[in-house]
Amino acid sequence: MTSSSAPESAAVPDIEVQYPDEQLAARMGIEITAWDPDRVVGTMPVTGNRQPFGLLHGGANGVLAETLGSTAAALHGWPERMPVGLELSCTHHRSALDGKVTGVCTPLSVGRTIGTFEIVVSDDEGRRVCTAKLTCVYRSRPPGSGG
Repeated sequence: MTSSSAPESAAVPDIEVQYPDEQLAARMGIEITAWDPDRVVGTMPVTGNRQPFGLLHGGANGVLAETLGSTAAALHGWPERMPVGLELSCTHHRSALDGKVTGVCTPLSVGRTIGTFEIVVSDDEGRRVCTAKLTCVYRSRPPGSGG
């Protein structure tokens, strides 16, 4: 595994990445640029992540949000507990046309079994493009499991 195989590996390096050559976030150009349990920041280019009308694809916002939220959840639970996405909702406020978008993830509520995170995605001019909420459930990791 290399840190470039999955952007999440930079923030949580002891996660064993399964299928390192098949990581969606890496294919989309997502980079995690800052991380701690209270704030995870990442960027994603608009180029290569567009819908047919030339705008940033709404699903790309979802992938960025899920990547940042899941990373934040891992920072709260790993290595004892493994987060798994339970629900993702995205509200798209405006279009991004070029450059990069930046997502900032902060925890709304983190308990022993459930964590909920807000992800605000903005364009290069600081305008809000998307507001997302991700809820993860924490699963116990069996003793002796990898990572």
